[in-house]
Amino acid sequence: MSILIDRHTRLIVQGITGRDGGFHTQQMIAYGTRVVAGVTPGRGGEKVHGVPVFDSVAEAIAETKANTSVIYVPAPFATDAVYEAADAGVGLIVCITEGIPVRDAMGAWHHVAALRDAAAVRAGAPANARRNWDSGAGRPRLIGPNCPGLISPGQSKVGILPGQICAPGPVGLESRSGTLTYEVVAQLTHAGLGQSTCIGIGGDPIIGTSFVDTLELFEADPATEAIVLIGEIGGSDEEEAAQFIRRRVRKPVVAFIAGQTAPPGKRMGHAGAIISGGSGTAAEKMAAFAAVGVPVARIPSEIPGLIAEALERRRPRGRRSEAPARRENGRNAAKARRPAKAARPARAGAGRNGNKGSRKPAGRSGTRAARAR
Repeated sequence: MSILIDRHTRLIVQGITGRDGGFHTQQMIAYGTRVVAGVTPGRGGEKVHGVPVFDSVAEAIAETKANTSVIYVPAPFATDAVYEAADAGVGLIVCITEGIPVRDAMGAWHHVAALRDAAAVRAGAPANARRNWDSGAGRPRLIGPNCPGLISPGQSKVGILPGQICAPGPVGLESRSGTLTYEVVAQLTHAGLGQSTCIGIGGDPIIGTSFVDTLELFEADPATEAIVLIGEIGGSDEEEAAQFIRRRVRKPVVAFIAGQTAPPGKRMGHAGAIISGGSGTAAEKMAAFAAVGVPVARIPSEIPGLIAEALERRRPRGRRSEAPARRENGRNAAKARRPAKAARPARAGAGRNGNKGSRKPAGRSGTRAARAR
């Protein structure tokens, strides 16, 4: 299992006829993602890498029954693409585009949230459950903007994450940084620690899915046994995630905070990665995780070791000894497959059954006879 995407994901690529949209469409198809449609206004009827292109998302959904959209539209038009996908009933919207103004991102966030609340009302969800409501058609959920997307190894990838560094396994990963996501995933895979789903939530000040949202999904996913959280300076998402972990998460979590040497007031890479007013520092975030018992790696290469230790502590004693038991069973099976040795002829003086293997101690008479011989 995984979160958000799997083998049943049917994907629309908004901006498929552009350079980035076309290239990553090819990469997603090669990975095995079911890319069923592309959308570029005015280009309907064309095909890109064998994928039919439509003029609107509504037309694409009507023809292909798509349930997910990924956006490679330039920043001036990207929020319009989010509005269109949400209004058409797409359940999961992944916005890769960076450089979207904060005011535009706020408008898209509120629009998606309003549609989500309306869907919750129609489904009869109580008011206090609507914020994180995640069930039914037309929910919708927005990931990003300014994110690398997500991948469920061996099943589907949506976005720009490189599939060759991933492997299926029990570790869920969520990150604000795209490049650090790739680095940590590659190290986890090299250490034999596969992933259930890896998701980049985005590095802008306004994003559609937060650490808390993703933690809730990983906690509910039976295939995820441990979680890696990669944060960075700026904002308060990591502090909120730490409190959520204390209250609601029972699976082991390992954290890393990027920007530990960043000077105050200077933006580091992402629009949201800035220490302002003395808050949002790496030290504050690391202390918040340490206070709730979450191990914090000093450098990314420490993460695989910390996750391996967490998984070992979590698993019951019986499962801890599975590997030695499997090796022993393998040796026993190999012995069983060996051909039986031919029986040797009985020697003179052997026991009544002619069985040399009988090692019962001889009685007195047998001992005297042996001495006489």
